[in-house]
Amino acid sequence: MDKTIVVFPKNKFQEIRVGIREFKGNDLIDIRTWTMTQGTDEMVPTAKGVSLNIHLLGELKKALDQVETVLKENAML
Repeated sequence: MDKTIVVFPKNKFQEIRVGIREFKGNDLIDIRTWTMTQGTDEMVPTAKGVSLNIHLLGELKKALDQVETVLKENAML
């Protein structure tokens, strides 16, 4: 399956796309920066990102919960 689930802006020329991708027979969660090509409105993926096996979703969620806790403890969120 290749499906983009969420897109949100990173800055004026880049966005973050979160989706599910298949690569060499493996289903992956892909979190990647996409950037606008110079002189056009076309967005292309960059090497900046991470792809995780879908079985690691629980670990990713736990890690993000821990990040949120630390941000709140330090009045950053």
